Order: sequence, then C-alpha cells, then structure tokens
Amino acid sequence: MPIASDIEQAFSEGGAISSAVEGYRPRRLQIEMAEAVHEAVIGNEVLVIEAGTGTGKTFAYLVPALLSGGKIIVSTGTKTLQDQLYTRDIPTVLKALGISMQVALLKGRANYICHYHLERTLAEGRLPSREDAAYLGIIRHYSGRSGDKSDLPAVPDDASIWPLVTSTRENCLGSDCPKYKECYVMEARRSAMQADLVVVNHHLFFADVMLKDEGVAELLPACNTVIFDEAHQLPEVASLFLGESVGTSQLIDLARDARVEAAISAKDFQALPEASAKLEKAAKDLRLSILESDSRLPYSALDRDFFDSVDRLTKNLEALSALLENQAERSEGLSNCMERAVELAGRIGKWLKDESGEYIRWVEVYSQALQLNMTPMSIAKLFASQIEGRTRSWIFTSATLAMGGNFSHYLDQMGLENAKTRAFDSPFDYSSQALLYVPESMPEPNSRAHTEAVVQSSIPLIRAAGGRTFLLFTSLKAMRFAHESLKTGFEKEGLDFPILIQGEGAKNAMLERFRQMGNAVLLGSHSFWEGVDVRGEALSLVVIDKLPFAPPDDPVLSARIERINRGGGNAFMEFQLPHAVLTLKQGAGRLIRSETDRGVLMICDTRIVDKAYGKRIWRSLPPMRRSRKLDEALRFLEACKA
Repeated sequence: MPIASDIEQAFSEGGAISSAVEGYRPRRLQIEMAEAVHEAVIGNEVLVIEAGTGTGKTFAYLVPALLSGGKIIVSTGTKTLQDQLYTRDIPTVLKALGISMQVALLKGRANYICHYHLERTLAEGRLPSREDAAYLGIIRHYSGRSGDKSDLPAVPDDASIWPLVTSTRENCLGSDCPKYKECYVMEARRSAMQADLVVVNHHLFFADVMLKDEGVAELLPACNTVIFDEAHQLPEVASLFLGESVGTSQLIDLARDARVEAAISAKDFQALPEASAKLEKAAKDLRLSILESDSRLPYSALDRDFFDSVDRLTKNLEALSALLENQAERSEGLSNCMERAVELAGRIGKWLKDESGEYIRWVEVYSQALQLNMTPMSIAKLFASQIEGRTRSWIFTSATLAMGGNFSHYLDQMGLENAKTRAFDSPFDYSSQALLYVPESMPEPNSRAHTEAVVQSSIPLIRAAGGRTFLLFTSLKAMRFAHESLKTGFEKEGLDFPILIQGEGAKNAMLERFRQMGNAVLLGSHSFWEGVDVRGEALSLVVIDKLPFAPPDDPVLSARIERINRGGGNAFMEFQLPHAVLTLKQGAGRLIRSETDRGVLMICDTRIVDKAYGKRIWRSLPPMRRSRKLDEALRFLEACKA
C-alpha cells in the first residue's frame, strides 16, 4: 500500500509522471486530489470530488489507485473516454510508475458479434436491405478473427444489421448456447475476471449490477476500488437501470425470433408463426394508438384506446407464451423465447398494476416504437444498498457535482449520506481568459421571439470571433429553427462561415471537421453540452440560448417535483435549480479547455441577472469577468484573435 510520499514523488518535478509525459508540470491541485483519493482508497471510504477543468483528474485518481495494488473498476460516462483510458491514459501511467498489471476493457453485449445469431441470420437469408446483405458478408468474413464490432469500421455503428448478429440479455442462450465456448462476450468477461484493472462504462455497470447479469456483478466481490469518472451522469443512468421498462421493439424482436426458431425446430407446428405474427401486429398497433411522436407521457394522460391496445397485446403475448411452452423442449432457442415471453408479460402486468408510489409510470413514444417505463421516484436507497456492507472504496469524480461548493443535491440524489467531499477549482485564470456576456435586453426565454433574438444577438460576436463558435440549445426544436435563421442572417450580413449542425454526422467526426475548418459555427443540443473538447483557436465563442431547466411537463421530473412540494420542500430550489446549474456548468465548460484558451461565454437568458436566484447561478460558474455591454464582448473577442 503506498504512502502519501509515494504520491507526492510520482507527481513531483522530475518524478515518474514528469519523466513519462512530455510537457508535464506539477500542479498543486492535482497532487492534493491524488492524496485525497489515496486516503479514500486505503480507508475504504466513499469520496465525491469535483475537479475543475485542467485539474488533471484522470491521473489524479489513476496514480493512487494503481499504486494501491488492489483490483480496480473504472467506470466512465462515454465509450470515447472508456477507449481513451484503455488505450492511452492507463498505459501511460503504468509505464511511468513501472507497474506491470493486466488491464481489460469490458463492453456491453451489443458490442460483440454473436456466433449463434450470425449463423441464424445467415441461415434465414431474409434481410431488410441489399446494404445489410453486403454488411453481413463483411461481418461473416471478419467474425473469425475478432468479435468487437468497433474493430470493423467498414460497417457503420448504427447499421441495421448489427441487432441481427449481436445478442441482448433477453435473447442470449447463455451456457445452453451451442457456441458458448467460442462466445466473444464470455471471452471478454473471462479476461475481465483475470484482470487487475477493468474499464467499463456507466450503462454496463448498472445494467450488469442491477440486473445481476454476469459481468460487472461478478467482478465486484473481488474489487477493492470502484471509480466513477463523469459521475454527474450517474443519477440519470441509475434511474434508467434501477427501474423497469418494456418496449414494442422487444416484443417485435421476440415475435421475429419465435418465428425463426419455429422455422428451424418446429416446422410442423404452424400455430407458432401465426401467433408470432399476431403479436407483432399487436405491438405495432400499440405504437399507433398514440398519435404523437418523440414525446413522454405520464400514466394519467393515457386514454382508453391505449389501454385497449395494451390489453390486446397482453392477450396475444400470453397466447404465444402458451404455444412456446408447448414446444420449448424442441430447442434451446424456443425455450429461450418462452422465458422471454413470460418475463415481458410480467413486466407489462407490473406496469399496469403498480400503485406503490415508489415508481413513476410513463410512456416514451418514438417514431417507430413505444416503451412502457417504471422509474424509481428516488434512486437514493436503491443505490446506497449497493454500497452498504461492501468493504471497498468508492470514488465519484466530475467537473460538475456541486453548486457553489455545496454537494448536497448530488449526495441526496445518490444516497451518499456519509460520503466525504472535496472540491478542487480549475487552475485556469478565468478572469483574464474568459468573459461572461449577458445581453442587456432579450425576449422572455419561453417566448416565440427568443430563439430568433439569440441568433441576431450572436451574429456580431460570431463575426468578431471569425466563426469559431458553438451555439448550444436546450431543445432540438430551437436548434433547428436557429439553423435556418442563422443561414438567412449570414446571407444578409455577407458572412460565409461554415455552419455545422448536430445530426449531420457522427459527433466525433463533426468535431474533427470543426477543428480542421478553424472558422466554423456548430449548432448543438444536449449531446454537445458535455464530453466535447476543442482546444486552441478553433473555438472562441460559446453561446447558450437559455438556462437549462428541465421541462416541467416531463413525467419523471413532474412526479419528483410534486413529491418534494407535497412533503413541504421547495422543489425549485432543492431540485430544479441545482440540476440546471450543473447542466449549465457543463455547457460553459466547453469554452476554456487549456491554459492558453481565451473566449466569450454568451448566455442569452436574462434570468441569470434579473431573478433573485440568478446570483446563485453565475456564482457557480468559473470566475470570469462579467459584462452586459456588446462592445466590451466584441473588444474581448478581437483581442482573442490578436
């Protein structure tokens, strides 16, 4: 077990990290954070750390964890960071410290080719498109060499062939699979079991641990330290996996799989494909019972037509389940379909009948699918139960976990009553590197005129910045409107800066185009508020359309607000405001990514100045200079180009 001096030495001038990382300079805050992690690791404590941009938090938690010699799980918010840790950061620190350690990268099932489903799809020969047929040939040729689909860039990540050649928790045959010994998922999990350090992501962590799947749940008993990077995402991810859901896509997949398995193992039993077809139709009819698309509806808003459709769906599912039970002994595939049918019927029944008040029942409607959801009213007790009674250290870290140094909102959400907390400010000189600009007059943020005013107010600054701008919006609708308005505005002003908009391509590819162009304007919504790193001259202006308060008509948020207020609390101050502040901090964090970056953060919502709670918001942001004068913002941007 390392002592504090080992940590100090590793980060010192001429120390292990300095010798291995070109351009490294010791940072007091990084050393202090590493020492705090070290104390938590040796004391098996729960530690929550907010580390501002530039602190160097990745090395600050890796060094003490690796020196401890115990088994470690690092969970990240994104696959991008997961890959960065595995391919770059961890090897760098291990080499610097002179440590030999087995490291594994563990992904979810959908990232690995399934031999069984690949062969079944090849045998069936029915594919959605010619493009899928071509992709299938590539996958078949490649599947004998490596099972990780990320190693096969020739087939796009979102290609419709992937669900046909990968497994899900529901349709995996487990140890009964004839291809079990060759299974890539099992191979990855065996490697993880043998490794000293395993890198996962939050979705996999919660999916496996909460569903008691084989994977992370198997790793935890032998684990000494769990580290959550990008820990601000945990409340949302945990809510997803601590609840339950059932969707029309799962039901249609079941119907398809039952039909295929019947064709292979029960050709003489025509009732099975007929029942499968009826279930598929009932699932599609359920989606059509709601006219809206891309909406989230509370249980109380659903009408009789919807519940009649659910009733027909349930009857068809039960009929298929009975037929599958009758034929289950004929193959493992049919037996698996029977088990899935019983489980899905149980979930639908629970969704219909639950009145405990501990869960929020709601429906999410997509363009082609619909999902019944049960979300916990609070995840605190459920998550706390995962920590209690386990002798290990738990480290939670992110750039945005506290509001003005106060962690209570995050701790309450996660049930971390006894956690220690530390906050390390960014080492950047925000007072000279950045200006916070709030226009003097803007329409009300919920008015129709607001988005147009955001665009018109931004154009002079975009001109002064020479492009090099992010425009971040709280809704896709506002982003799309602004895109059209900005194109018109550029034409009128004679500006020819390239305009990129979220959705035109993969996120990472868009960011690379933005960097290479050097004068582009990028419009983004939720996915561009965090996890986006553009350093240097390519980005000098970040415009945020409004304070990111979650929409009050969201069924989950609405139910949680009602519960807090009913209990005598103030949901706005206790829940909505802290949530908005943490989200705003993520968006604002896109601007200054290094010691040499300079730029303007423009927030087009005067509530940050006019409302009594506004002071709490801007005080939670990095300590930038503040101005409401356009000419001051323009001068600052001109100076950034000098």
